[in-house]
Parts: sequence; structure tokens; C-alpha cells
Amino acid sequence: MANSPQAKKRARQNETRNAVNKARRSRIRTSLRKVEEAIASGDKDAAAAALKAAQPELMRGVSKGVFHKNTASRKMSRLAARVKALG
Repeated sequence: MANSPQAKKRARQNETRNAVNKARRSRIRTSLRKVEEAIASGDKDAAAAALKAAQPELMRGVSKGVFHKNTASRKMSRLAARVKALG
């Protein structure tokens, strides 16, 4: 258990950051799922639009420290290749 005032403050901050990061991660996963669903339905226009919407979400997650840069780049690359192959 945190005893010093600073440790107590850090515990409060960690709780808040955890909630924020959890929400952000959830939003990113939702946007990625929308791309996956559009690819599965075979609708190239919808998939391209979903990918365009997912890209800034994913990169925002990188800048906020939720995902590693290479992880986001890998996900974007693989999704983009799958959308391109729909044609």
C-alpha cells in the first residue's frame, strides 16, 4: 500500500491513465474490427473508408503510448494490403 503522499498521488494518476488507455485501446480495436468486417463483406469502398478512419486512431494510440510504433505500422500495412487485394 502506498504510504507517502507522492506514492498515493502516483496511484491515483495510474488509475486515471489506466482508464484512459483502456478506452483508447478499445476505440482503436473497434475501428480495426470495422475494417476487418468491411474486408470480410468484400466491399472495397467501405473497407477503404474504414481503413482511412482507422489510420489516425491507430497513430494517435502510438503517440499516446498505447501501442508501439512498429506494431501500428505492421497492422496498417497488413490491412492496407488486404484492402488493396479486394479489387
